[in-house]
Amino acid sequence: MKILLFVLTFLFYGNIYSQNTVSTKEFKPIELYHSEDLIITQISTNAFLHTSFLQTTDFGNVPCNGMIVRNSNEVIVFDTPTKNKSAKELIDFLKGKLHCKIIAVIPTHFHEDCLGGLEAFHSEKITSFGNNSTIELTKANNTIGPQKGFTDSLKLRLGNTYAIVKYFGEGHTKDNVVGYFPSEKILFGGCLIKELKATKGYLGDANLSEWSNTVEKVKQEYPHVNIVIPGHGKIGGISLLDYTIKLFKSR
Repeated sequence: MKILLFVLTFLFYGNIYSQNTVSTKEFKPIELYHSEDLIITQISTNAFLHTSFLQTTDFGNVPCNGMIVRNSNEVIVFDTPTKNKSAKELIDFLKGKLHCKIIAVIPTHFHEDCLGGLEAFHSEKITSFGNNSTIELTKANNTIGPQKGFTDSLKLRLGNTYAIVKYFGEGHTKDNVVGYFPSEKILFGGCLIKELKATKGYLGDANLSEWSNTVEKVKQEYPHVNIVIPGHGKIGGISLLDYTIKLFKSR
């Protein structure tokens, strides 16, 4: 009888455990917030996609992606929404709905689609970090830039885990970095990485001769990545890295 009870108990709690430990690949995205200016989608247990919009002359009203990673009620935000209004919506959601403290925001390069809402974060006393080149470029363009800089990489503590920001080389811009969340193997490539079937897009600040080489380095660093988030368009897997490498490969 005792053996039977043990087996039943094991099966019961084992089933609960399996239901609560969904792998990143099995997770089905859930839209948590949707307004005219901002969409927030949960893409794994502790990672979220935020999408805002930027009106452009050449490409129309462009959806722009950013990433949020969470652990122990703390979050780090990669790229701001494009405007202060949508950035404030994101901040309010993270604090009021997710009940999380925002410990850092990290623009991945100096363009408006990465840091257009940075002032909203600064007004909430949220520290911003960026590549030293990003800080230099924002100063040269008289725009608001990150408060604290780094040269090659930055490791930020998040609850009882961490997130990484790293510079691999020039591509979309000379300062573009990527963000990585090791605990769930999720890469935020920003505008360095293209969605499948995308065109080359805006090339005004690009280094076309180095772009593929830079993404090759990213792939070598994170060969087992589960989810890749591009700066614009649909998320995917490592195939987005392969597609971007091929798209900008010199012939």
